[in-house]
Amino acid sequence: MKVAVLAPVAWRTPPRHYGPWEQVASNITEGLVKLGIDVTLFATGDSVTSGTLFSVCDAGYEEDRTQDAKVLECMHISNLLERAGDFDIIHNNFDFLPLTYSALVKTPFITTIHGFSSPGIIPVYKKYNDLGYYVSISNADRSPELEYLATVYNGLNIKNFEFNNEPKDYLLYFGRIHPDKGTAEAIAIAKKSKRKLLIAGLVQDHAYFNEKIEPDLSPTIVYMGNAGSNQRKELLKNAFALLHPINFDEPFGMSVAEAMLCGTPVVAFNRGSMPELIRHEKTGFLVNNIDEAVDAVENVKFIQRENCQAWASTMFSAEKMVDSYLKLYKKILAK
Repeated sequence: MKVAVLAPVAWRTPPRHYGPWEQVASNITEGLVKLGIDVTLFATGDSVTSGTLFSVCDAGYEEDRTQDAKVLECMHISNLLERAGDFDIIHNNFDFLPLTYSALVKTPFITTIHGFSSPGIIPVYKKYNDLGYYVSISNADRSPELEYLATVYNGLNIKNFEFNNEPKDYLLYFGRIHPDKGTAEAIAIAKKSKRKLLIAGLVQDHAYFNEKIEPDLSPTIVYMGNAGSNQRKELLKNAFALLHPINFDEPFGMSVAEAMLCGTPVVAFNRGSMPELIRHEKTGFLVNNIDEAVDAVENVKFIQRENCQAWASTMFSAEKMVDSYLKLYKKILAK
């Protein structure tokens, strides 16, 4: 079987810091290669893979801002589609735009829908629903207008995360600095809980950071920057709890699974995929507002951190994800 994996070209695959879609594309690629599958990764030229790499750029457009993002994306997608006949199946991890080429090639497309940036993109998915195969990353993140082949949870490399049963006393916010992700709410929870809060993540909304986050920074509310992989692991495993007070229906939430892999419980607003990721009162707490989150923080001490790791290892491993996708590839190719 020859598989083409199409990653985005905003960041390197796997990402140095931020880049959840790139991380999933990398985990799929590396997992398939370990199983002996012939995999070609279409990503940025600085990407790291044990498969074959094809690229049209040396670096992603978010890391080299001299590039035109739309031009780069079009060249990147065409770089794969012009070689479509070399592959048995194409695994699209790059949103809706590649679908507009899919009727022009014979190679079947399987598309992991990593979320909908807006309802405006759904017509593209609808147009190609009968031609391609769609996979959701949670049952919560499904459009009623589309048909899906399966739900496959994002999988992580468990060996990259260390279990820690003796955490420090700080709370952690790990994610994009954006109103959707609830950074300001995390600060409010920490203040009411009278606990230190460490904030790590890419500043995606600078006005929000300047107006809602920066004025509250202090010795007990600390912005750590956009953490790399080693710092990420240390922050997650040593946290008393991860705060995830999202203000949108999140499709998955990588940091939630990563925290639990380290044994760290998660206190999250009960939206989107959170009920699928978190076992309420077993691996964390699903709450509806800041006051409920403060109460939950007080009860984190009753969570067995071993339960968090066991749950996340069972549900969100790269091996489980790759096995699920390989079964889907075979199902598609058998038609």
